[in-house]
Amino acid sequence: MRKIRKGDQVVVLAGRDKGKRGSILRVLENDRVLVEGVNIVKRHTRPNPNRGVTGGIIDKEAPIHVSNVALYNAATGKGERVGIRTLENGTKVRYFKKSGETADVK
Repeated sequence: MRKIRKGDQVVVLAGRDKGKRGSILRVLENDRVLVEGVNIVKRHTRPNPNRGVTGGIIDKEAPIHVSNVALYNAATGKGERVGIRTLENGTKVRYFKKSGETADVK
């Protein structure tokens, strides 16, 4: 079970986008994630008429390391560290380490 999943609301902890909030678009290998609207880079693309791609400069999200994001806790309004706890019935749930409340309850 991963602590950060696709669709989670996260807060960036480090880097030039520190403090920004966004949702996880993709979880990549090597412990990297794509966060919506965070770590925007400019990609220079060459036109390719065979594929119908026009050239130009495109803004896109670059991957950020998972250690630089924290799951957003709506109750406190901050990003918090997440742990994994096993319940009595054997299911695993994520919980916020500071407050102890479960993060998977929607």
